[in-house]
This record gives sequence, structure tokens and C-alpha cells, in this order.
Amino acid sequence: MSAPSLRDVMTNPEWLAHRYDPGHDSFHMRAVSRARHAQIPFLTEEYLGQDGQPLILRRADAMAQASTPGPIHFVFHSAYCCSTLLAAAFDIPGIAMGLKEPVLLNDLIGWRHRGAKGPDVARVLDEGMRLLARPFSPGEAMVIKPSNIVNPLIPGIMGLRPQACALLLHAPLDMYLASIARKGMWGRLWVRDLFQKLMLEGMLAPVGIEPDQYLGLTDIQVAAVGWLAQQRQFTMLTEQLGERVATLDSETLVARPQECLTTLTRLFGLVMDEAMIEAIVTGPVFARDAKSGAEFAGGQRARQAQSDRRTHGEEVGQVMHWAGVLAANAGIPMTLPRALLG
Repeated sequence: MSAPSLRDVMTNPEWLAHRYDPGHDSFHMRAVSRARHAQIPFLTEEYLGQDGQPLILRRADAMAQASTPGPIHFVFHSAYCCSTLLAAAFDIPGIAMGLKEPVLLNDLIGWRHRGAKGPDVARVLDEGMRLLARPFSPGEAMVIKPSNIVNPLIPGIMGLRPQACALLLHAPLDMYLASIARKGMWGRLWVRDLFQKLMLEGMLAPVGIEPDQYLGLTDIQVAAVGWLAQQRQFTMLTEQLGERVATLDSETLVARPQECLTTLTRLFGLVMDEAMIEAIVTGPVFARDAKSGAEFAGGQRARQAQSDRRTHGEEVGQVMHWAGVLAANAGIPMTLPRALLG
């Protein structure tokens, strides 16, 4: 079979703008069908697999042939808060399509940390979002859920897309810390990696943690500081962006999914009636674990929370008290303003 033409690739949204290589100023395009998007939790190599080599296109050539993007909106999050579930819920042919953690945006954060100039990052961010916003069907909006390591780029993203709206999603701190503790070594390594990235962005000092204190923190304290840094950023974003953003916590989403989706579709300007939203909430997306695909039984989240409290309650409780003092001293609210549901 002959290779697709440049125009065919750039006008077909099944060719995902997967990576950006600043060394060669090129986009890596991967063929990902809509059905494949629905099957996997993240758009990473781990889940996309190694089948098929990416098409490597010079950025200028790709943008010269790129089709017109559709509307774009965002679900930004601070991790372990049902964000993958919510992104999956927006696979609604003819109305919206959810993209779950496209790696292209991670590449831009990494590039910035390696010293890329702000205008260069902004230019590729703008063009990358144009590619990610190519709709699968005419009139569809793209709802992008980036990885939370992309959060430092939120002001730039929203500035470049003044018509976009965003949900700022988080888990309550105690649930977040228990999730990290339950995941063992890998969860603890993950929060330390996040901590390091937040440090590079200058987001830790406003929480009240100085560099000479870093090595004295336990893993769960590190997790709490990362959560507080993101909570502070989300608070500032509500002040800066006003009606373009709303906030939501994971437990409200799980307890009131239909109300959350109804209100969120209005924020994103999606035309969906009550029956359509009910079909999503009672359908397979909300009936299985968004990451593993395993069946999600009723009450499972509450039972897991009870188990976590029995196993990790002492450690989490002590860090919760410590984090509460930090938050009070730094003026960081534990409950975010501009709640999606009143």
C-alpha cells in the first residue's frame, strides 16, 4: 500500500499529532482511529503500541496542509481525580471528541525545561493545538485532557485560545494522598517527579517550602505540597479567567455525574439533551475503570476509600494537618472557587 500524501494526513484527524521534536522542528504523526481512542486510557506509546512507524513531518510542511480546526476546550486536573473518565465521556460522534493526555503537549513542557525560548514554545503550542483540534466529524468540539505536568502552560493555552473554556478538576486532598500511598513505590516516585517539575516552574516557594527543606519531606508530604501548588494555581486561574473556567472535585463528579455533565456541556457550548447525557452516565463509560477497563461496581470507590483509611489513615491524617497549616499560611483554599455545581 502506498504511503498517504501529506494532504491526506493533515486533513484526516485519525492522524494524531503525537510528538514534537524540536531538534528537527518536526511533528510525529500516528494513525489512531476513533475506536482506538475509546479503547485506551492515554495517548502514550505504552498504550498506542509499537505497530506502525510514525510519519515524521517538517512543522512548516505540516502546517501548510493542515485542515481547519474545530472548537477546543479543556479538562485540566491535578491527577487521581477521575479526569480520564470525564475525557472518555466526551466521545460523542457529531458533538465532541475527548483526547486523553496527548504527548505532544508534554514534549513542549520538556522543551521549555531544557531552555527553549518562550516565543518558540508559544508558536509550536499554537500550531500543535490547531492539529489536535481537527474534528473527526464536522461541527465537533475537541475536549482535550492534558497530563497534569502540562498545567504550567495553562495560561498560555487559554491565552492562545480565547474562545476556549476549561474545567479545573481535582481530588480532595485526603483522597489524593491515600491514592498515592496505596500505589506504593510507583505512586511515591511519581509525586517526586511532579515535585521536581513544579520546582522548575517556580511553583513551590509560594506554598511555603524552601529548597533546604526538600530532602526532609516524606513522600506523602511531597504529594501534599504538589497538590497545594496546583490548588494555588487553579485558584489564580479562576481569578484570571472568570466565566471561562469552572472547578469540580472528583467526589462530586462521582456522586452527581448527570448534573456535572449537564452543566459542563453548557460551559463548553455543546448541544446535548437530557436523554443523551443520561445515556452516557448509565452507559459503559461510567461502568468501568477508565484506566484498566475493569468493571466498576457500585460503591467500589467508597469501599476503596474505607480500605485506604484503615491502611494509611495515620500517615495521611498527620500530613493533612501539616498541609492545612501550610495552606492557611499561604492563603490557599482547600475548596476552589467557581464550583461547577452550586
